[in-house]
Amino acid sequence: PVHEVCVDAFYMGKYEVTQSQYQKLTGNNPSQFKGNNRPVEQVSWNDAQGYIRQLNQRRGDSGIAPYRLPTEAEWEYACRSGGKDEKYCGGDDVDAVAWYDGNSGNRTHEVGQKRPNGLGLYDMSGNVWEWVSDWYNSSYYGNSPRNNPQGPSSGSDRVNRGGGWFNAPGGLRSAYRVRSGPGRRYGSLGFRLALPAGS
Repeated sequence: PVHEVCVDAFYMGKYEVTQSQYQKLTGNNPSQFKGNNRPVEQVSWNDAQGYIRQLNQRRGDSGIAPYRLPTEAEWEYACRSGGKDEKYCGGDDVDAVAWYDGNSGNRTHEVGQKRPNGLGLYDMSGNVWEWVSDWYNSSYYGNSPRNNPQGPSSGSDRVNRGGGWFNAPGGLRSAYRVRSGPGRRYGSLGFRLALPAGS
């Protein structure tokens, strides 16, 4: 159901984390579809958190707030170009904004090749699904706080958003959500980073 939420200011990664970025920090590239500028995939929620921990450790005690996964509410706000009524990230023309089962050739593609949304963000619809920080609960948003919802306090699955290269257009809608166990890895599932404003 449609519901209004408000989120504090934050930064969202312009692109999904790439294989080059992931390998440079972790020393490995688990991806099924190799390419330095393709999104890293075959990473679990736990793997994404490990990458983020290493990234924040590398930054040291800089006084800057740490990188993290976006909340589901932040993710959708960013996907919708700041809360606009857009079917996909960047508009209603799926071919212009997304890699999906109709144009992907059954593989991922380099980030940033499709049209960005109104906030300058790429590939939030299609290419790979994206992990967010929230636990999954199908009824959470019926009763969630209006301001800065963080998702349920516990659960067994984490939320994935955005759709991937193998999905039909319906799976790429800005509001569409699925779930996966935090240890699961797929060749269609990656992540992008968020950062609190002022960082």
